[in-house]
Amino acid sequence: MKRVDVVSAIIYDEEENILTVKNVRGYWELPGGAVEKGEHLQQAVIREVKEETGYVVKVNELHSVREAFFQDKKHHALIITFFAEMIGGEMNILDPDHDIEEVKWVSTQTFQKLNPKLFHMLKLNQQTKAFYDFEGNRTIG
Repeated sequence: MKRVDVVSAIIYDEEENILTVKNVRGYWELPGGAVEKGEHLQQAVIREVKEETGYVVKVNELHSVREAFFQDKKHHALIITFFAEMIGGEMNILDPDHDIEEVKWVSTQTFQKLNPKLFHMLKLNQQTKAFYDFEGNRTIG
């Protein structure tokens, strides 16, 4: 299986809304994507958020590390999620892969409805200490 490192960002605005992106498959997710060769995790978060949303962010702290196997794609994914804060830019999809259809700030309640599985997995309705999750089972944190 091919190992794929993926980053994502949890970004809140002043009203505690979460920045979300809708991909071409119709799923609402956090902004993020694959880490490129030679890139460190913080660089990947900053680049992916800029490409998918147009915003410039500062990476703050680790939220979680999740590990999963995607048999259909033959991928072993390590998904690292960070808290980040917006420091500039404006909403504008610059995605070179054309995977993002829409960017939207939503309340935590709305995000829970848009993607209940991810919402529950990340526990976005709580102050979450950093954690490690393997195949949906939280083993640390």
